Amino acid sequence: MAKVTTEILWKGALIFAVIDIFFVSFLVWKISNNLFYRFKWPLLVITSLFWCLIWLCMSSFFWESVYHFVFPQWARWIIPPFYGVMFGLISLFFWKLALYLPGKSVLNFLILGGLLGAITHIWAISRGILDNPPILQGASPIAASVLPIFEFTFYWCTIVSISFIISKRFRNGLEK
Repeated sequence: MAKVTTEILWKGALIFAVIDIFFVSFLVWKISNNLFYRFKWPLLVITSLFWCLIWLCMSSFFWESVYHFVFPQWARWIIPPFYGVMFGLISLFFWKLALYLPGKSVLNFLILGGLLGAITHIWAISRGILDNPPILQGASPIAASVLPIFEFTFYWCTIVSISFIISKRFRNGLEK
């Protein structure tokens, strides 16, 4: 059986961090505050679909090895749409907060998304995700809390990028 070790988590964090440096820099360079302001509805839809798909994959491929130790069986197929809606609403909150914080709105949004990764994983650790599934036993709680900062930043960069493309195509379609 495969095992997720502390070393794997730290290496994953490093890989995501390097990718994030370039991805975040590109989005900060490309997306002005005025443009980010127009992302409200694309962000809601893309975020909801993205997280629903992520959790469909998690429920399909990792339920037996990981998630059934944390969630009740009846929640397996409820979690994907529920998390899709929940993360969609969180994206609206982060979008609004990012616009009010000083600096580049897209950077604020991505930082909030990364911090959400740590919060969700700290919650999962408190529910026993590192203690109960054999695949995760022995992994460092610190590494398991740091990795998702960069992992989620990558996810939110992907969501913002798709929202940017959709927003741009929609705007170009209206101008024709």
